Amino acid sequence: MRISVTEAKGQLTELVRRAEAGDEVALTRHGHATVMLVPVQRRPNATERRRAIVAIQAAVARKRTDGESADRSQDFLYDENGLPK
Repeated sequence: MRISVTEAKGQLTELVRRAEAGDEVALTRHGHATVMLVPVQRRPNATERRRAIVAIQAAVARKRTDGESADRSQDFLYDENGLPK
């Protein structure tokens, strides 16, 4: 929604509610959008960030499998001089 700054003065509470609900609210001056009202995204605190890191590390550890190293995975394509067979 687009609304002029002058009109928005009397409707600020309602415009903030709409922005919080996900509506795009653009404030205009002389017909040109100058400001957008958008909800603030909450940032995780240090404890929540640490929990997320631990969860990601655990997921990676579960996916890891022991097996052949990729270092030599395509040696069969090359001869002892490193040239293609």
